[in-house]
Amino acid sequence: MTIGALMLDIEGTALTQEDVELLQAPQVGGMILFARNIESPAQVRALTDHMRQIRPEILIAVDQEGGRVRRLKEAHGFSALPAMGKLGDTYLEQPEQAIRLAQTSGWLMATEVLAVGIDFSFAPVLDINDISDVIGDRAFAQNPRAIIPLAEAFMQGMKSAGMATTGKHFPGHGSVKADSHIAAAIDSRPFAEIEAHDMTTFKALMPSLDAIMPAHVIYENVDPNPAGFSPFWIQEILRGQLGFDGVLFSDDLSMQAACVAGGADARIQAALQAGCDMGLVCNDRQAACVALEGIQNLALPNQARLERMRGQLLDFHTTQAQSEQWKMDNTITLGETWRTAKNQIEQLL
Repeated sequence: MTIGALMLDIEGTALTQEDVELLQAPQVGGMILFARNIESPAQVRALTDHMRQIRPEILIAVDQEGGRVRRLKEAHGFSALPAMGKLGDTYLEQPEQAIRLAQTSGWLMATEVLAVGIDFSFAPVLDINDISDVIGDRAFAQNPRAIIPLAEAFMQGMKSAGMATTGKHFPGHGSVKADSHIAAAIDSRPFAEIEAHDMTTFKALMPSLDAIMPAHVIYENVDPNPAGFSPFWIQEILRGQLGFDGVLFSDDLSMQAACVAGGADARIQAALQAGCDMGLVCNDRQAACVALEGIQNLALPNQARLERMRGQLLDFHTTQAQSEQWKMDNTITLGETWRTAKNQIEQLL
């Protein structure tokens, strides 16, 4: 059994027959969950278990950064997570406390995500909080000197829980005003400026990164293609100069800034041919099917590399006591360590 090169999503809180059929396609390698797929911890675990019954090797992901980018929310029985910018604010006055809270935040996020059968969250954001509204306080801080220790601590927390890390959005989205979800995003700065400013965080943290997600940004004075479609950024810079050997995930290929490459089939082909290991096509089932058809004859991605993203899933849910707890109040109860971490993080909210 193998991991394919396409990550897609589903519409509801349980698999349909069409979902089951797609899961069985060899070139499907991942599933990503959104808020519409979430009702409670028990329901999410049942969903992810069902996915693995159909396709044991599937990788399951979520965007659980904290702040405004959280799919698993308090209303669903999960802990509140602050925007990473809150940690940066704390760092200005209490750097040691902020670093401890960053590690606790990473552990808490990862523990709850793993508990419901999700392998990893696409986190952390390593962009700089500059002029980009879509990044904003998703970034830890405005200054790389603050981002680096906070992100390092957050990733240490993730790894201690058993989750791989994904830095985004290389080489940096924070200095680009346009929102690449809805518009073409163009950065006119020279390579030297991007390298000296935005890339600093990625370069410093690369030893802790298991995966990287390139930005759907065109750095027009460097390369005519968005970074996620660019052999220059992926092969020459990331793989070559920086020696990165982790997984490369495309950002969502349904985003407007990705449309410069053509239809969904052309987009995923461009991403994979540039050097991405897996392409995401989200919130558009028709486009996902077109993308899948477009890569049927391509070689499967590097299996050993993708296997590094498999989470150390928790199995506490199988005990009767935990099952009853979920039925009663839809919350996750992981013991004293979890309660302590939760209480520490609440001071940031």
